[in-house]
Amino acid sequence: MADLGVSSVLPPLLSIILAITSRQVYLSLIAGVWFGHTILLDGALFNGLANSLDALIQVFQSPDDTRVIFYTFVIGGLIAILEASGGVRGFINWLERKRWANNRRRAQWLAWFIGIVIFIEANLTILVAGIVSRPLFDRFRLSREKLAYIIDATSAPVCMLIPLNGWGAFNLVLLGNMGVSDPLAVLLYAIPLNLYAIISLILAAGVIRFPEFKS
Repeated sequence: MADLGVSSVLPPLLSIILAITSRQVYLSLIAGVWFGHTILLDGALFNGLANSLDALIQVFQSPDDTRVIFYTFVIGGLIAILEASGGVRGFINWLERKRWANNRRRAQWLAWFIGIVIFIEANLTILVAGIVSRPLFDRFRLSREKLAYIIDATSAPVCMLIPLNGWGAFNLVLLGNMGVSDPLAVLLYAIPLNLYAIISLILAAGVIRFPEFKS
């Protein structure tokens, strides 16, 4: 494959710009995929579109990718039903009555706490924390960008630090395929060395704790 140089950053840049301006994430990602294939085909727009559709279809040929997509839609649908039925609103009202999320600071800590305690799967953490915390952030006039940062800085990192999930199983398989005699012990000993995850959690807590970080 030829060296694309700076043009290789144009598809993700296009997706980011479109997502920010249009607030249509899926369409923006598809546009980025199409633009990337168009670049690979030297500007052939229609051939790029055809290749993009083929690439999207090929995603479902992978059982693992299909499971992730299906799982995300199922969990998202269940949470949407809870939100539409008033279950989420009732839970938020209960939190406020208990004074667990009755001000700006506690609303942020709630998002951080949910990201910590739900470590079964990162996508599940993002969905639950987002659907519960978003109304609180809107009520206390906290930016959704800050909510997105807190959720992102806790969901995946905590899954990396607590290997009782799919991420841990994946790493165990990788270590086993590398010929490691005791993959579990190696994975556990490596947890304190996972500086990215640890620092990410600390920084997210610092953004909430210190008043100079304002949304």
